[in-house]
Amino acid sequence: MIAFLRGRIIDKQPNLIIIDVQGVGYEVHVPLSTYYEAGEPGAEAALRIYTHVREDALQLYGFLTPLEEQLFERLISISGIGPKLGIAVLSGIEPAELVSAIQRGDVTRLTGIPGVGKKTAERIVLELKDRLAQMAASPAITSAGAPAGDRLRDDLLSALQNLGYHRPLAEKAVDAALAKAETPTFEQALRGALRELMR
Repeated sequence: MIAFLRGRIIDKQPNLIIIDVQGVGYEVHVPLSTYYEAGEPGAEAALRIYTHVREDALQLYGFLTPLEEQLFERLISISGIGPKLGIAVLSGIEPAELVSAIQRGDVTRLTGIPGVGKKTAERIVLELKDRLAQMAASPAITSAGAPAGDRLRDDLLSALQNLGYHRPLAEKAVDAALAKAETPTFEQALRGALRELMR
């Protein structure tokens, strides 16, 4: 299961980025928010990945923020909403606004998203309203505009959790590593966090 990719963007078009990771090109479907923020071809990018496996295909969906990824996973858990529509929803509304619209039960706002009809909008509100209650108060809501330091911290936590470390331990190690270095690269900070975990 691919959960995270870091590499160089070699091509991009709305809703699709091709990222070169050590000579292997991965085709990643992305919402427009990630497309605009990820950088231009030649730039380094780090994406959280959701791997969707079907009988006839293996598709990767990428996100810059934890909130986008969480919303996508919740959307596709709803009957009748697949990854393609999940990406369309996130492309048609800002993540924080989506959470707010679901919390308010604002079906009209949701039907303003291309591809979302009234029944789908009602189903989104019904299925997700209670499940998003905790997310509405989460600092992750503001992470779409988070400074680079916050994004680095999120990337490091994701990497450590993918390596099998529990989140509370990973958070302590990441915070300690970031406190010791003023402007570390991802690799430097990750090495520092791993050293903290091995103490």
